[in-house]
Amino acid sequence: MTSTTTSPVTLITGGSSGIGAATARQLLDSGHRVVVTGRGEDRLRRFAAEVGEEGDEGERLLTFAGDAADYATVRRAVDRTVETFGRLDTVVANAGFATHDTVADGDPEGWREMVLTNVLGPAVLIRAALGALKETRGRIVLVGSVAGFVHTPGNLYGATKWAVTGLAENTRRMVTGDGVGVTLIAPGRVETPFRDGLGGLPEGQLLTAHQVAESVVWAIKQPQGVDVNNVIIRPIGQPV
Repeated sequence: MTSTTTSPVTLITGGSSGIGAATARQLLDSGHRVVVTGRGEDRLRRFAAEVGEEGDEGERLLTFAGDAADYATVRRAVDRTVETFGRLDTVVANAGFATHDTVADGDPEGWREMVLTNVLGPAVLIRAALGALKETRGRIVLVGSVAGFVHTPGNLYGATKWAVTGLAENTRRMVTGDGVGVTLIAPGRVETPFRDGLGGLPEGQLLTAHQVAESVVWAIKQPQGVDVNNVIIRPIGQPV
């Protein structure tokens, strides 16, 4: 299937649940075409069914299973997006997860995948998509974290998000002359499946995935020529 419509196209990594899925739903509701990637084919199929786009290649939604940190896989997803929809306007580097430990007591075997997904993943997405984004003068959105601005003792997840914070500004300086915008969205405490396995939800008010997605979509829909760079979002009551 090849679409000839001119509605914008966004590719979201880790887009079948949490913030990624909420972003995809809001974009679909506003008339965008969306590509979501994820590791689990079953979860991708369920998401497609939930939004009324059965199968992995609907009229408005394309799903692609694979590892967000593998360049060849991400490159295929970008190529398929352009082949199917004819363009690519925005990429959202959303895939990521955390381990609930510190560099003093954690299991190093559990860190490798987190570091690759959280740091290498956004980088390979930029590398794979940049050519297509230059053609549309599109946008790159990186989902970071408040943990990428506020140090947490011994927390390697926070260190990966500091890397994403740096990657956002490094990338902006590289591509702004090409007319490509770069936005870092850095949420605080969020109630999403991301926290599964982290010992439960923290105390206090939490953001919802929908609330964070509203900021992602707001950044995507900025007028041509406007580049919003850093958006930090905390729930009221989160002190740091």
